Amino acid sequence: MTDASLQTRRSVLVTVTDVIDESPDARSLIFTVPENQRAQFSYRPGQFLTVRVPSTLTGSVARCYSLASSPHTDPAPKVTVKRTVDGYGSNWLCDNVRIGDTLEVLPPTGLFTPTSLDTDFLLWAAGSGITPVMSILKSVLSAGTGRVVLCYANRDERSVIFAGELRELAARYAGRLTVLHWLESIQGLPTRAQLRGFTQSVFTGTSSFEAFVCGPAPFMAVVKETLAEAGVPRQRIHLEVFQSLSGDPFADDTTALTVAPDDGDSAALEVDLDGTRHQLRWPRSATLVDVLLASGVNVPHSCKEGHCGSCAATVVHGEVDMASCDILEPGDIADGVILGCQAKPISDAVHIEF
Repeated sequence: MTDASLQTRRSVLVTVTDVIDESPDARSLIFTVPENQRAQFSYRPGQFLTVRVPSTLTGSVARCYSLASSPHTDPAPKVTVKRTVDGYGSNWLCDNVRIGDTLEVLPPTGLFTPTSLDTDFLLWAAGSGITPVMSILKSVLSAGTGRVVLCYANRDERSVIFAGELRELAARYAGRLTVLHWLESIQGLPTRAQLRGFTQSVFTGTSSFEAFVCGPAPFMAVVKETLAEAGVPRQRIHLEVFQSLSGDPFADDTTALTVAPDDGDSAALEVDLDGTRHQLRWPRSATLVDVLLASGVNVPHSCKEGHCGSCAATVVHGEVDMASCDILEPGDIADGVILGCQAKPISDAVHIEF
C-alpha cells in the first residue's frame, strides 16, 4: 500500500478577519481562507470545523466548533465559540484570538446537514447549539422554499446568541420563519409535558417537517422523546452529538501511516467516495479510515476516536464491526451507518459509500 506520507496536508491555516461579541460569554470568529484552498474549504449548512488550540501542557488540543455561517448567504466562514466552565479550548479562543491571527483547522465536515432545503423544518437549539442550527436556518430561507420554526432555549435573555440577527430574519421572512424563545429564568427547564403540545401544533395539517436538534445532552434527550411521542419518524429527527477529543487529529498531517500487509485474512473492499470507486483489500486488523489513508485515498475524518462523526459512511453490502459508536443513534446503525475510524470487516466482501 502507498505510504500515507504521500498525501497532501489536510489542515488549513486561516486568518481571523473579524471577532464579534455575540453575548457576554460567546464570540464569533470570521476567517479568510487562502485562495488555493477554498475548494477544500467548501461546506454544507450545519457542518463543523476542527480547530487546533495551543496548549502549554500538550502542545495543542483539538476542538470541534460548528459553522454558524451559511454557504448561501455569508461571504466568509464563521464559527461561534461559547465559554464553558473549565473548558480550555473555548476559554483560550475567547481570551486570546485577535483580528489578524491565524488558526490551524481541518476542512469542514459533519452529517448534521439537510439533504434538501425545500422542505419544512422544526429546529431546536439550546445555548451554543444555535450555531449549526443558524447555518441551516439561514440556508433554508435564502436558498430553499421551506418554512422554519425555531425553538431556542437559554438561561436568560442576556444569554441569547444571535438575538439581533434572529429578529431581523424573523421580520424579513415573516411568512416563513417563526422564532420561539424559551428562557429558563422565566419558564424553567423544558420538559416533555411542556413541549408536547407545542410539537403537536407545529405545522398543523402537515407532518413532512425535518427536525434538527443541537444543545446539551439533557435538552436533546427531552426534545427527542417529545418528538417520538408526537409520532415524528426517527429518520426525520437529526441530533448533533459531540464528544471531547482526547487524541490529535492533526497528527496525520505529519505522521506516516502504516497498515500491516495483507496476510490473506482480509476482505474485498469497494468504496464509493467523491464520484470515484476504489477497490482494495481490507485487512481485518485495520480500520476503514486507516486502510484508505494508507492507500492514498483522502477520506473524510477528524478525531479517529469515534467521537465526531466526520468519517460516517453507509454499508451498501457486507458487514462490519465497530469498537465504538456512541454518537450514532440506534436507528442510524440499523440503516447501515458506520464510523470509518472504528469499522473493521466481518464479511469477506464489503461495499461502503461515503
